[in-house]
Amino acid sequence: MLHSIIAVLALLSCLAQGQLSGKVGPTTTFAAKAANKVCNVLDYGAKADGTTDLGPALTSAWADCKKGGLVYIPPGTFAMSTWASLKSGQGSALQLDGIIQRTGTAGGNMISFQGCDDLEIFSGNSKGAIQGFGYQFISQGNYGPRFIRLTDVTNFSMHGFALIDSASYYLVFDSSSNGEVYNMILRGISIGETDGIDIWGNNIWVHDVEITNGDECVTIKSPAKNILVEDVHCNISGGCAIGSLGLGTQISTVQYRNIYLNQADGAYVKTNGGNGTVDSIIWENIINNGGAYVLAVNEAWGKDNGGVGVQLSNLTFRNWHGYNSDSKRPTIRLQCDDSVPCHDITVDNVNLWTSDGSKQVTWVCQSAYGSGACLRKSGTASYAASYTTISTAPAYAAATMANDLKSAFPSTTSFTIPRVPTTFYPGKAPASTLLSLSGPGRR
Repeated sequence: MLHSIIAVLALLSCLAQGQLSGKVGPTTTFAAKAANKVCNVLDYGAKADGTTDLGPALTSAWADCKKGGLVYIPPGTFAMSTWASLKSGQGSALQLDGIIQRTGTAGGNMISFQGCDDLEIFSGNSKGAIQGFGYQFISQGNYGPRFIRLTDVTNFSMHGFALIDSASYYLVFDSSSNGEVYNMILRGISIGETDGIDIWGNNIWVHDVEITNGDECVTIKSPAKNILVEDVHCNISGGCAIGSLGLGTQISTVQYRNIYLNQADGAYVKTNGGNGTVDSIIWENIINNGGAYVLAVNEAWGKDNGGVGVQLSNLTFRNWHGYNSDSKRPTIRLQCDDSVPCHDITVDNVNLWTSDGSKQVTWVCQSAYGSGACLRKSGTASYAASYTTISTAPAYAAATMANDLKSAFPSTTSFTIPRVPTTFYPGKAPASTLLSLSGPGRR
């Protein structure tokens, strides 16, 4: 009986986190996995000399430890010229305490996990990193390999390390579930096609991360449901988006909460044509210090995907403060598809202005119904874009973060690997402290 009560309380605690549907993270601890078996990559031919290829050693270590063990990459600098595809893990962990430097030039994903359950990917000393030297590709007008991809992975966590200067995307969570991502920093060049965290799946919690890049910060793709993104610092980035969306879209029950944006967009829902639904999405407690499209729904974005349009409903924008970087762009843009007007949209306590010195800003609504801003209260018919001019600045001062970047990183040279931050949203401490282990799985 006592165990049943404890289980119920644990579930209720998890559900209280917001949009999650159940427990997230691995089902066994990294300590238990290490107690069962440790596979140190040094024992499989790896060398921390910055030259020897880590790929084969990592793959071999995984083969020996993927069923109930811990793969250990110790402190030191490891080159990686061939990629590692790590499959079919059950009750496994990867502890990255060293620095992996990309030296290979192939495309694809440097490290991929497929078909795993009960997986933890973490840094025990909170100093682990992957250095991609992406500038070597991007300065030549090219893209290179992505960093890490999880496909069909359940009950997982990723935390405690840095991902620096990817030549393409940083983290992709593909068709995965019951996951937690936290205490991480992603830092790269300000150019498109460098998404920070892309998610499609179910019951995933992303929190306490800092991202610098030139494309999406934390973005939800289709299909996705029960996603909670909170305490995130988008520190010069394209910002947080849903989309782009196409045919067969299915996204529901998503919450962005406590998002701080330095020169980044707080919400951008983007599609053109397509079909399906986006329902029950909340953005709340958003601080915007600059950005091009700080609050935007645009159903005429990009190329037409065919279809009658994606139905958007029950979108809530609550407690926003800050400004955009250009008053020529609307601070609030809610432009829905005329074929499937949006409904049940709520704009509540949204105070957005501009930093370009203008004395007015505009809002624009099209085929959108709900409450607040320029939304029409009720109806189902399409209507043309309607503009509202606001001439009184809100009475507030948006908070800032001490580590806000002033400018983007160069695309022609490498840059320093930073430490994982200990704050991601003004006035809030992270949900979990950084680890300081003395070895593989040892506190």
